[in-house]
Amino acid sequence: MVDKLSDAAREKGLRGLNGWVYDGAADAISHVFKFKNFSEAFGFMSRVALAAEKAGHHPDWSNSYNVVTVRLSTHDAGGLSAKDIELAQTIDAIVA
Repeated sequence: MVDKLSDAAREKGLRGLNGWVYDGAADAISHVFKFKNFSEAFGFMSRVALAAEKAGHHPDWSNSYNVVTVRLSTHDAGGLSAKDIELAQTIDAIVA
């Protein structure tokens, strides 16, 4: 089982991310990504899906044309964990 992050660890992890928003009520982070078109959005989702599968940690997400909304929280931990921060870092690298 993965441990939920402490407040200090969460704050430290969030400082290293680009544009992710913390939702305290859900103990989750989210990010809305906008692309030029559907093809770019779908390509992004494909790259993230491969990385998530490799990490064994999967996002909650949605897609509407050129917008992809990603939400990360670890269900087994009951909130934000190091797995979420790591996947967010990976997603940031994919976008960069």
